[in-house]
Amino acid sequence: MSDVTIIGLGEMGGALANCLVQAGKIVTIWNRTAHKAAPLVAAGATLATSPRAAVAASPVIIICISDYSAALDILSDEAASSALAGRLVVHLTSGTPRQAREMATWVEKFNALYLDGAVLAWPRQIGARDATILVSGKDSVYTEVEPLLRSLAGNLTNVGTPVGNAVALFNAALAYLAGHWIGFSYGAVICESEGLDVQGFGEMMRALAPILGEDNRHMGRAIAGNLFERPESTLKTAGTDIARLVQLAEEAGIGAEFPIFAASIFQKGIEAGFGPEEHCAVFKILRTA
Repeated sequence: MSDVTIIGLGEMGGALANCLVQAGKIVTIWNRTAHKAAPLVAAGATLATSPRAAVAASPVIIICISDYSAALDILSDEAASSALAGRLVVHLTSGTPRQAREMATWVEKFNALYLDGAVLAWPRQIGARDATILVSGKDSVYTEVEPLLRSLAGNLTNVGTPVGNAVALFNAALAYLAGHWIGFSYGAVICESEGLDVQGFGEMMRALAPILGEDNRHMGRAIAGNLFERPESTLKTAGTDIARLVQLAEEAGIGAEFPIFAASIFQKGIEAGFGPEEHCAVFKILRTA
């Protein structure tokens, strides 16, 4: 048998497979479109002829495809599911905690072990010290596969027994990144409108990274402990500054959709009476439907 099977050879799945091959593991691979396997086969991986052959080839099956539904489509084939018994399935994808729980129940029905996970890294970072993979599920199962997974990410992190934890944290990070990507891009639009160097703006924000990281830690402690009083920056101050972005947009003739949206959230916080509190008191507005 091979050491591990990788199902799904997109950018991330291919990076996982290549990392394991380079680490000296015996790797079986499978993908709906077989041509993506050619570079990995040349590097030493073995291409399975079917999902069943891929599952049967290894004690550990790592699935890295678009979503839970796609994974179920592949494994639900009667021949593939019949080969699951005794295997350990590690599912690395995006979705919801509920889907993770449903997937775990489905896999365990076939007498297989299951871990759910999420990758917080770019494909080029797989195998590096700072690459992060979050994993959730039974501790005994995690212990069994930890050495293999640690070769994929130096910052492999067990985030608890509830199987939905990893994908929940992935979505929490995705929410942050959505604001980060939009915010940076809008900042680039402002720079462009004033003839400033966008690359230089990127370098400026990189220099602020330690401060921003500490602010994230501070907000986590403030929200977790309900410690919104005596802030260095109030919600009202931040909201007033953000509202000025709308004025800037009008003066510069650039899109205002993002600052209008952001300003409206802070305004709701001010109107609710949270203005004198920490800027992250907008949490109180966002937590309600």
